[in-house]
Amino acid sequence: QAQLVESGGGLVQAGGSLSLSCVASGISFATFAMGWFRQVPGKEHEFVATVSPSGGADYYGDSVRGRFIISRDNAKNTVYLQMNDLTPEDTDVYYCAARPMGIATRADRYTYWGQGTQVTVSS
Repeated sequence: QAQLVESGGGLVQAGGSLSLSCVASGISFATFAMGWFRQVPGKEHEFVATVSPSGGADYYGDSVRGRFIISRDNAKNTVYLQMNDLTPEDTDVYYCAARPMGIATRADRYTYWGQGTQVTVSS
């Protein structure tokens, strides 16, 4: 059974950094594209970043491009999100998600989801 578990969320001041991790189990991790999304309750998932199965391709949402970096370690079944220069607008619950094969930016293209980790940025 597939399971994704995020960690690394917390409280940080504006301008600071946080690193999120997501460990996958129950899937052939190296054949899945991984994505990060964020969501405020009552709103749709906002695309943050995605990385291809090999790690050779990635893509970012407009609001985070240049500040966030997605990476993966297939030996550890783990995807990371390094978040830099955080602002209060980055406050959200962050979710990792997995889909077979290629990258995608739409949440409905992802098959498996984690439970989320809260990121709060204070001004």
